[in-house]
Amino acid sequence: MNPSSRPSSSRLCRWLGLFCLLGLSISWCSAADRPEIMLWPGGMPEPVVPADPPERVEKASDGTGRRFNVSRPRLFVYRPPAGVRSAKAGIVVVPGGGFGLLADEHEGTEACEWLARNGITAFSLAHRTPTTMHADPSAGPVQDVQKAVMEVRRRGGEYGLDPAKIGVLGFSAGGQVALIGATNTPKFDAGASGASHRPDFLLALYPWRIYDPATKALRADIRPDAGLPPTFIAQMGDDPSSLAQGSTLLYLELINRKVPAELHIYEKGGHGFGMRARPGATGPTDWTHRALDWLRLRGVIPPH
Repeated sequence: MNPSSRPSSSRLCRWLGLFCLLGLSISWCSAADRPEIMLWPGGMPEPVVPADPPERVEKASDGTGRRFNVSRPRLFVYRPPAGVRSAKAGIVVVPGGGFGLLADEHEGTEACEWLARNGITAFSLAHRTPTTMHADPSAGPVQDVQKAVMEVRRRGGEYGLDPAKIGVLGFSAGGQVALIGATNTPKFDAGASGASHRPDFLLALYPWRIYDPATKALRADIRPDAGLPPTFIAQMGDDPSSLAQGSTLLYLELINRKVPAELHIYEKGGHGFGMRARPGATGPTDWTHRALDWLRLRGVIPPH
């Protein structure tokens, strides 16, 4: 085939997106085929993750992909597929993984594809990892999510986005860093970019360790008094890693400050389900419907 006649990567993604829209079972574009936005082209601020060992993606025993050793924090871009009208909204998706890895298939790629099918331009954040050996494991990822929101807002014109419709969806540890990032000033020298690091809305899915059992309060580095955006929260009551008390306290902080908020705590489902069903539990498959309802209520996406 003549190289000039080969279909472009973006054209392939559009065709594969059409297959997905029609309900055919196919992954409509791998992360490797996606446009990328490098967050720190001039070098990331401390604490850094070294480039050796190199980044790799592996399949876990359950067949789910995991990403390791991210030393180049970046965003993978997922635009609405052919035939889907853009809502002019952008969402940074922050996978979990306990800061040792990124669970960025079922908490990243699949979430971005779901958002894109609903007209939202999604950006899967490959934040630095592992940071478990750092004094504060969340410090680097918080910098990355703050910079990601700034970059998406700054580049919004390239993607046809409304700069007032930039949100964050964080799973597990990604939910923790999203909350810390939104309630603190930039944890790096932001210069004079002019783009805000604060999301216009936030979705927190089973945010990890936001509850401090010793104080029976939210962890100290989440500062609701600094301002939180409208927030959607969902998790399971039997989650041993992200205790329901944390999500409940977060919701109370929001409504006490008259910030629009919605909370869903389902009885069963455990932790880390992402976009996937769990036997004997309704929450893992129901939360996406409730989230879309909430996004319509907020005007992020148009009504049916």
